[in-house]
Amino acid sequence: MTATNNDFNGNGKSPLIETSKLCKSYFNDELETKVLFDIDLTINKNEFVGIMGPSGSGKSTLMHILGFLDHHTGGEYLFHGKHAQEMDEDTLAKVRATRVSFVFQAFNLLPRASVLQNVMLPLIYHPTIPASERLERTKKAIEAVDLTDHSDYLSNQLSGGQKQRVAIARALVTEPEVIFADEPTGNLDSASGIHVMQALQELHSNGHTIILVTHEQATAEHADRIIELFDGRITKDTSKFKTRKAKKEDSLKK
Repeated sequence: MTATNNDFNGNGKSPLIETSKLCKSYFNDELETKVLFDIDLTINKNEFVGIMGPSGSGKSTLMHILGFLDHHTGGEYLFHGKHAQEMDEDTLAKVRATRVSFVFQAFNLLPRASVLQNVMLPLIYHPTIPASERLERTKKAIEAVDLTDHSDYLSNQLSGGQKQRVAIARALVTEPEVIFADEPTGNLDSASGIHVMQALQELHSNGHTIILVTHEQATAEHADRIIELFDGRITKDTSKFKTRKAKKEDSLKK
């Protein structure tokens, strides 16, 4: 049976994202290059998860698989309890358009288009949002990143930090369940990076699930949970809440 958008509503009991023994290999002729090994991962709705690791650790590959930009080659990936490998191309396209959004390090904005036009772009291709709602949704997303006064600016007139906030607004405009941020502060100075992370934290506080990929410890610290990858394997999974709880229990014992 072909999955529809309603098939992902679930009963509220299934994790948003769940993987079991997930693996990824790339093939060139007869040569296999393994990138991810036995990834067991559960992410619930409204988590803010940071995925850390050095270059080549597999963190971006994992994000691309979780965001339906790439396919795993082994194990299982369930989104709202539905097996990703059982989704046909129409269903995958709908999930990409309505359920997930991306913020990339390179911004990927149209340089000769205004902030308003850049943010509105995903709505033009959205399968369910009518044209009559596009402008209101776009203004709301721009307001969420505090750039209302810059709506008519061309993107090439903005600073790096402002460009990334436009990219966040563009990711937000479809009201996705999950926002994936791939090294969102990588091209920014420290002050601009802080503003971008504050914008992501605000989205998280408003109910969005954020999955952040970074190699910077200071950036990852904005997340409530940090998953560390090394050579394609999860080496550490730390929740700040659990850490605080453990520290509190230790202090009570003393």
